[in-house]
Amino acid sequence: MRRPKRLRATYNRHHGVMHMLAALDLATGRLYYRIRRRKRRREFLDLLKVLRTRWPGQKLYVVLDNFSPHKHVKVRAWADDHQVELVFLPTYGSWLNWIEAEFAALRYFALNGTDHRSHDEQNAAIAAYVRWHNAHAEPKTNFAPDSPIRTWTDYPAKAA
Repeated sequence: MRRPKRLRATYNRHHGVMHMLAALDLATGRLYYRIRRRKRRREFLDLLKVLRTRWPGQKLYVVLDNFSPHKHVKVRAWADDHQVELVFLPTYGSWLNWIEAEFAALRYFALNGTDHRSHDEQNAAIAAYVRWHNAHAEPKTNFAPDSPIRTWTDYPAKAA
């Protein structure tokens, strides 16, 4: 009897892990990202500063999950001083954030089934995917246009 092909487990991460911090511009569909050894408020703030310089003079709205570095007091203070509004999704509401779909595609096309020998090799695969994605990017519009979540519904008053 033949056994199904299995992917190698990747639990032995002898060189540690890398973290990707990313932003999705809904107006163009382009991804902007940084890969870092750590994912603390410092690295997140560096990404926000890059985004701020990319769109000077405009108010930026950054949709986020409830990861603690996103809520750090220094991040909030910097955002308040630089016309960046941090918009936090409800707990367990990551499905509302469009970038999650982009992360899924990146995992599927750049990482699944691979066995990169180094972080540099893995980062190159991610960079190649992001370059391809950005070359084919389109504005993100009409998200779930027929969904009831987009319309206001008056619920009947609760019976007394």
